Amino acid sequence: MVIRTIITGLLAIYAYFLTARHNMHMLQLNGYKNNEQISWLKQNLKRQWLLLFGFVIGIIRLFFSPIGLDIFIYLILILDILVYRAIRRLNNKKKLNYTPRVKRMIATNIVLELVIFFVLFSLLGAKAISGIALIIVSIQWWMNIVSNVVNHPIEAMINQHYINDAKRILKGMPNLKIIGITGSYGKTSVKFFLQTLLQSKYDVLVTPGNFNTTLGVTRTIREHMKPSNEIFLCEMGARYVGDIKEICDLVHPDMGIITSIGPQHLDTFGDVEHIKSTKFELADSLPKDGLIFLNGDNEYINDKASGYPNKVFYRTTSEGEGYVAKNIKVSQYGTSFTVVSPDNESEDYQMRLLGNHNVINVVGAIAVAHTMGMSLKELKIPVRRLEPVNHRMQLRESGEVTIIDDAYNSNPVGSKAAVETLKMFDGVKILITPGMVELGEDEAQFNYKFGEYAAKSCDYILLVHKEHSKPIKEGALAAGFPEDKCFTFNKFEEAMTYAYNIKDSGHKYILIENDLPDNY
Repeated sequence: MVIRTIITGLLAIYAYFLTARHNMHMLQLNGYKNNEQISWLKQNLKRQWLLLFGFVIGIIRLFFSPIGLDIFIYLILILDILVYRAIRRLNNKKKLNYTPRVKRMIATNIVLELVIFFVLFSLLGAKAISGIALIIVSIQWWMNIVSNVVNHPIEAMINQHYINDAKRILKGMPNLKIIGITGSYGKTSVKFFLQTLLQSKYDVLVTPGNFNTTLGVTRTIREHMKPSNEIFLCEMGARYVGDIKEICDLVHPDMGIITSIGPQHLDTFGDVEHIKSTKFELADSLPKDGLIFLNGDNEYINDKASGYPNKVFYRTTSEGEGYVAKNIKVSQYGTSFTVVSPDNESEDYQMRLLGNHNVINVVGAIAVAHTMGMSLKELKIPVRRLEPVNHRMQLRESGEVTIIDDAYNSNPVGSKAAVETLKMFDGVKILITPGMVELGEDEAQFNYKFGEYAAKSCDYILLVHKEHSKPIKEGALAAGFPEDKCFTFNKFEEAMTYAYNIKDSGHKYILIENDLPDNY
C-alpha cells in the first residue's frame, strides 16, 4: 500500500502541475472572466475529457481499493502528463504570465485543495489517497473558476487602489490633453500613427501594445506617465457594454476618435447595436466643447453620428464634410493620396503603408493632428515615416518570399482589404489563415464570404484548423477556386512549410491573415 501511494503521489504531483497550469493559462487568456472561461470549457470539453473521466474513477477509488484500480489510476495520470505536455508544446504563442493575481489564485487553489484532501483523508483514511490524488488532479478544469470567485473581493479592492492612484496622477496634470481612441478595428494603428505625427511637436504618451482595458490604462498611467507629457493617447478596447465608459470615467478624455464600428466580439456584445452604443460611450463622455472624430466611410458610425454636434468626419470613399482623401493610388511599394481639410486646404502625401484601409486610418490621424495645430504641410514628413504596426499588414522580406503579416485579430472588413491588397502584387499570391473568430452566430457566414473574396485574389489558399476554417474552404470552392490549390493543415507551421515549398515560378507573397490564440 505504501509503494502504491508513493507512485500515485509522484505521478499526481506532476500531473497536477501540468493540468493546473494549462487551465490557469486559459483563464488568463479569457481575461480572468469566469463567464468566458465557462463558455470556453463548454466548447472545449473534448480537450479535457480525461479529467472528467479521471474524476469518476477517483470517486470509485474512494470506496474500492484493488491493486488493479490503482494501476488504472497510474495509467490515467501518465496520460494526463503526456496529454498536457503535448498541449503545452502547442500552446506556445503567449506564455502564462505569473502576475501577482495569478500567484494569489495559485495560493487560493492550493489552500482549497489541501482542505479537500484533509477532509477526505480524515473521513476515509490512508487507503483512499490514490482516489483523493486523482480527484484533485481531475478538478483542475474548474478549480480556477472557484478560486476566482473566492478572490474577487480582494482583487476588486486591489484594482480600485490602483485606479484611485491613477486618478490622483491625472488630477496632478491639469494641462494634459487626453485623446481617447476606440473602434471595432483600426484603433491601435490610428494610435501609433497619431503618435508619430504629434511627437514631432508634442511630448506624447501612448498606451503601449494592447493596454486598452481599464487596468491596462491604469498601469500605463502609474508606470509610464511623466510630468513632461503634454498629450496622452488612450486606446480604449471593449468586449461588453459599459467598458468604454469605465475607461472614460478614469481618464476623462478631452477629445476622441472612433475608427470603425463592425461585427467584432459578437459573442460577448450580442449584436451590432450594442457595439455602436458602446463605441459612442466615448463621444458621450466628452466635455461640451470636446470634438469627436468619426470615420465617415463607416455606415454604422454615420447612422449614429447625427445626435453629436461637435463632430469632425474623415473619409476616403465619398465627398462630404470633414477631411477627405482623394486621388488614392496604391502599389506594392506604397500609397499616395491627397487630403483636403474642411477649410479647403489640401496637401499631397506619400507613405510606405499598403492598402486603402490604411489610408482611412492615416487620414484620421492627420485630422486630429491638424486640429491640434499642425499644418497639413508639416505633416508630410511624419506621414512618410509611418511604419506598419506589428502584425497589421507588416511586410517582411525573406529572399524570394515576402511575408505580409496581418496576423492580429482579423475582422470582416480588414480581411477583405488584406486579400485585395495581396491581389495587386506581381507574383505567387498565397493566403494562410485559420479564419475569423468572436463573430457570434454569424461567424461561419463571415468566414464563408471571406473564402469567396479570397478566391478572387489568391493563387493558393492554405487553411489552418480543419473545423474552424471549413466555411472558408466552402466559400472559396463555391466561388470557383481550384480544389487542388486549397489545402488544410493542423498547424500554422505546416502551412508555412508548404507555402515555402510551392514550386510555381515567380516571387512568393504570403499573406498571414489572423493567428488564433492558444485558447482556440
